[in-house]
Amino acid sequence: MDLRSLIREVPDFPKPGVNFKDITTLLTNGEALRYVVQRMAAHYRDQKPELVVGVESRGFLLGAPLAYELGVGFVLIRKPNKLPAEKIRVEYDLEYGTDALEIHVDAIQPGQRVLIVDDLLATGGTMEAAARLVEQLKGQIVGFSFLIELAFLKGRDRLRKLGDYDILSLVTYEE
Repeated sequence: MDLRSLIREVPDFPKPGVNFKDITTLLTNGEALRYVVQRMAAHYRDQKPELVVGVESRGFLLGAPLAYELGVGFVLIRKPNKLPAEKIRVEYDLEYGTDALEIHVDAIQPGQRVLIVDDLLATGGTMEAAARLVEQLKGQIVGFSFLIELAFLKGRDRLRKLGDYDILSLVTYEE
């Protein structure tokens, strides 16, 4: 299936010079959404993840159906002050400033096999922060799965520095 043709490109959003990859057009296509989830599940099924972790917010859109397809639980990683119970936080650097992510302290049990999912891999900063949260809870990361990878931003290289993780991207943009 030609997933790239279903991803809308919006020039100069959110700022001039950025060519935004909008997945909402793909999500409205039930056959394409099912294909994406099934491809991700087929890739990771033999690695036997016990949990899928989705990163706010578009990671929820792919992570929850992927967890369902794999027959495993789903865990949310959220922006600050969105989770109601006891949580841990990791701060990370952005191009201009910092941001943070949080996860409930009881979301992952030590040794559980975890697949981390998001819609897009760019610089890898958000995924590195998500991995640090999973590792703090002593989860075992089996891989990272993305619909889109912006290869020119070198996020894959950043994730490789964390460990020899399996990284799946269904659509890669070189520029």
